[in-house]
Amino acid sequence: MRGLRDVVALDDPVGESLRGHHGHLSRRLGRAVTYLPGVATFSAISAEADSAGWGDLARLLGRGEFADMFSCPAMPPSDWEPVFVLEGRQMIWTGDSRPDVSRVELDPAVIQLGAGSVPGMLGLVERTRPGPFWPRTHELGTYLGIRDGGSLVAMVGERLRPPGWTEISAVCTAPEARGRGHAARLVRALIARIVGRGERPFLHVAEANTGAIALYERLGFETRKHVTFRGFRTP
Repeated sequence: MRGLRDVVALDDPVGESLRGHHGHLSRRLGRAVTYLPGVATFSAISAEADSAGWGDLARLLGRGEFADMFSCPAMPPSDWEPVFVLEGRQMIWTGDSRPDVSRVELDPAVIQLGAGSVPGMLGLVERTRPGPFWPRTHELGTYLGIRDGGSLVAMVGERLRPPGWTEISAVCTAPEARGRGHAARLVRALIARIVGRGERPFLHVAEANTGAIALYERLGFETRKHVTFRGFRTP
């Protein structure tokens, strides 16, 4: 496995994704950029994070709209209403060997999810609350799942795509299906796909979710930095 490179792209994963791989899913105004409605609520402004950038974002989103600034450290003007603050961490996969993609792809329990799976995906998200997920979120990348009796009981997917990296997200398992190793199985399968195309996996997790952090560490992830997630409402 190649050494860690271009890690600076992870300092602004939303902006790097919107200005690059996810450009077709973005909308822009001046120094501000955000995802299309129904895909994600994440937004980014230019590195200067000055009043002009915040003004562009306010006009782009509209009055009284939600701006999920993800891990952006800059604070908006005082007339922006705080909505939430959540402490978390960014973790990167440090595996030093290439997973066997062909072996993972032969796993009959792991299926790829598409547009036709959206109702089941939304239902699972409603029950498990893994984080933001909307009707078009699956367009961000590959989503994998496991079904039991025809019902989707576990899934994982790709979200942010800064250059050279792919974020693993939406890791969730229905309460009745927990304890069977579904999350680890799916994350490993997605790691194999990401590494197989020459990129490196990373993820974000809430600091209070100690169970998930322990799982990710067992799967080869290490903490790169601690971050604070914030959301605001535009004036």
